[in-house]
Amino acid sequence: MKPPKNFVPDPFAYHEEVELLIDDVTNLGQGVGRIDGWVVFVPFVLPGERVVARIWRNKKQYSDSDLVRIIEASPDRVDPVCGLFGVCGGCQYQHYSYAGQLDWKRKQIEQLILKMTDCKVPVNACLGDTGHTYGYRSKITPHFRRPPHLPDTPIGFQKAASRAIVDVQQCPIASPGINEALPVQRKRLKAEDGLYRRGGTLLLRDCREGVVHDMKAVVSEKIDDLTFRFVAGEFFQNNPHVLPRMVSYALQQAARPGIRFLVDAYCGVGVFGICGHELFEKVEGIEVSEPAIQLARENATLNGVENVTFHLGKAEAIFSELQFEPSETTVLLDPPRKGCDPGFIAQLIAFRPARIVYVSCGPDTQARDLKLFLDSNLYRITDVQPVDLFPQTRHIENIATLELATDLSV
Repeated sequence: MKPPKNFVPDPFAYHEEVELLIDDVTNLGQGVGRIDGWVVFVPFVLPGERVVARIWRNKKQYSDSDLVRIIEASPDRVDPVCGLFGVCGGCQYQHYSYAGQLDWKRKQIEQLILKMTDCKVPVNACLGDTGHTYGYRSKITPHFRRPPHLPDTPIGFQKAASRAIVDVQQCPIASPGINEALPVQRKRLKAEDGLYRRGGTLLLRDCREGVVHDMKAVVSEKIDDLTFRFVAGEFFQNNPHVLPRMVSYALQQAARPGIRFLVDAYCGVGVFGICGHELFEKVEGIEVSEPAIQLARENATLNGVENVTFHLGKAEAIFSELQFEPSETTVLLDPPRKGCDPGFIAQLIAFRPARIVYVSCGPDTQARDLKLFLDSNLYRITDVQPVDLFPQTRHIENIATLELATDLSV
């Protein structure tokens, strides 16, 4: 039978084994190799390794594969701690030395900013905690897709490259308290015949009150000497060992000579504003979530902080009534993973604060937003600091600092 017009044959047969050199790793933790210019993605490999991979899918511009064996290993390759590594999708880098992880995350930030902004800027060494590369995570949410009392129902996390659930009885990156509580909660779920008619999610939040399972419970955590109350099932950073250092660094970038005021946009329960209250004459925080704002106000009272005010509303709404002198103001941003709305960025640029400190859990969307600031020709990037809140995983937090150019031709 004659092939259709413009037919392009697959570059590889299904399950064909190929040998290739890994020259890069994507921000999803996938190794990148090339054969005659054709890209092949391979999981659980490291830059510089020569491997054999088995093709399982051909796309229009690349192929996906499974790792078969390592021919030449990287000197940064180590033995994973978890027996489920490579099956469970929670971790991507347990086979990577921690020093290698930190350096690779720094390089990824550098590459993202260059790619998105066409601007090559120095990136500081990634800030991490070598004493807590495992056992650090203070919240996990195991899932189950059918009633847990049924035989062989897995309770755990999504498999690598699959939507299926892998059964997880212990998690090495979770805190010791969580790993102590997890078997008890798994047993409880499996004993509750008829309570769950379908799948669901289990919460284990390790906090000052112990390991909490109620999604709606109000719990607390300390950052240095300050106490913060938040809803157990809602967002609050999950690495209590590195979080204080990240907050401190961002506030150091925000508080420079001549800066009297701080705007804490996307403020959540008020962590940055309250932690930085002694560094500024006045702090204004804004958040779209009413429960979060209520807790932020309670946290200010709880910690005896009087110069921080929190407002309910969209981040861009603050500029219409803000009484701060822009030349004496830093705006600190900590938006969700999707980044900032372009309209907010336009209003922020129009306000022209002296400094902008952008904290992000999504370095790709952050780099996209940084381009808008640079394209205004009003701001330049002065500092980039990656932070490793999630060792053994592909996730990177990043703090980018911009300052208003004194020479507006820059």
